[in-house]
Amino acid sequence: MNFNFDNPYTSTRIPVFARNIVSSSHPLASQAGLRMMLKGGNAVDAAIAAAAAMTIVEPVSNGLGSDAFCILWDGKELHGLNASGRAPQSWTPDYFQRKYGASAATPPKRGMDSVTVPGAVSSWVTMSERFGKLPFADLMEPAIEIAERGYLLSPVVQQKWSAATDELQSQPGFAGAFLPWGRAPNVGELFQFKAAAKGLRAIAQSKGAAFYGGEIAHALEKFSASNGGSVTARDFENYQPEWVKPIAKDYRGYTLHEIPPNGQGIAALIALGILDRFDVAGLPVDGVDSQHLQIEAMKLAFADVYRYVAEPSSMEVTVDQMLDDTYLASRARLIDMKKAQDFGAGNPVKGGTIYLTAADEDGMMVSFIQSNYMGFGSGCVEPEFGVSLQNRGHGFSVAAGINQVAPGKRPFHTIIPAFVTRDGQPVMSYGVMGANMQPQGHLQTLVRMLDYKQSPQAACDAPRWRYNAGLEINVESAMNPATVEGLAARGHRMEVINDSYQDFGSGQFIWRAGDPKVEGYVAASDSRRDGQAAGF
Repeated sequence: MNFNFDNPYTSTRIPVFARNIVSSSHPLASQAGLRMMLKGGNAVDAAIAAAAAMTIVEPVSNGLGSDAFCILWDGKELHGLNASGRAPQSWTPDYFQRKYGASAATPPKRGMDSVTVPGAVSSWVTMSERFGKLPFADLMEPAIEIAERGYLLSPVVQQKWSAATDELQSQPGFAGAFLPWGRAPNVGELFQFKAAAKGLRAIAQSKGAAFYGGEIAHALEKFSASNGGSVTARDFENYQPEWVKPIAKDYRGYTLHEIPPNGQGIAALIALGILDRFDVAGLPVDGVDSQHLQIEAMKLAFADVYRYVAEPSSMEVTVDQMLDDTYLASRARLIDMKKAQDFGAGNPVKGGTIYLTAADEDGMMVSFIQSNYMGFGSGCVEPEFGVSLQNRGHGFSVAAGINQVAPGKRPFHTIIPAFVTRDGQPVMSYGVMGANMQPQGHLQTLVRMLDYKQSPQAACDAPRWRYNAGLEINVESAMNPATVEGLAARGHRMEVINDSYQDFGSGQFIWRAGDPKVEGYVAASDSRRDGQAAGF
């Protein structure tokens, strides 16, 4: 790909070129990954070390109680890993109706009854055992050091930390962990998390066994029981991540790969399959026609995803049916280039998260994402080992349907890593954080790179839109005013947003420039967060 490296958008970042590289949303995490490569580790070692560090330096987005997904190229083939949490054995519709009333639609948003068994730690162990080079304990060293010694709080993380305080300060363990002086730390103020250092050390020494059935699991069972929850150490002991085959769709001579359901990555594939029927490159990159077309394709994709996607064993249709070319062509014909529409689902049977990526000079590339879901997740923090727990259980439904809660079941999931190949060979590991913004970010940035030849950093910096529901979208304040007016004229109901972190996600990109030992890679890090792409 011959990118245009002129960046037409205001940015604080420049592309980074190197043979070994890590891109994450915090500089200390990127450096943690590089430390592993400098010790002789590979991209998997680097990704795990960076992921562990991220639980400390960006706790508003993830923690030791997160879930995770990964797509990685091992040098020969592509692998997917689903480490999303499963419901405790006690969770049934009756469990929630008895506790929260017969009209309860979902498990609660916060508290222990929003917590499924976290999978992130299992992803680190599983990836290390299969693909890593260094001892697992070595990978935890940077995160332990950061947690013990502390670090100065960065601006974007502090903004979201402070914003979450009022809602979460009464959740068990939250104030003790994250309000060290009775308030959120200020920018440039030292934050230490010694309980999490203890947890990381136990995970390091036991290769994760302490978390899944050992001392941390028993501490979490006790913590849960004393705070109204029902998760047990046996739930943790029985948990296993799952290696999966990524799903894919071709676009402009390249192939985008996503994790299969229970995740929403299929939304990006559906939208690209619809856009493939249009001459996107023939439309001005930041003009109203191009943006309207992408928005409508994304809306069609979400209509099907929200209707059909769940744990695979509960789905009424198959992935192949949802990605069938004839079906997608029929969906594409519904787009009116002059009018915004509120689409319903079709019938395919007829037809607050962190993301990081790492690559090494031997050709290994890792696309990794982990999340506590909403800011600080459940808000619950086990005090002895510093385990900040996700709230993915809120994604279940109590009512009958494909996403109804059940023991051991995984909920519909929003976090999705992405990977691009061409002719079966690796091209790019990338991702964009932010709930339902993630497939939308995958779509918008990939269209900019493949249709318009914008560099990864320019595609990362470009203003974004975000579809919400019906005819409602958000657009970044940096978007061309003429485009905003044009979208409004076509019926899009818009709110212009200044808070890019909250509404438009944040991406990290590594594009393979050629032979990794010779040309290496070009990497980008989104200016919407405190991140850094770094390499050697």
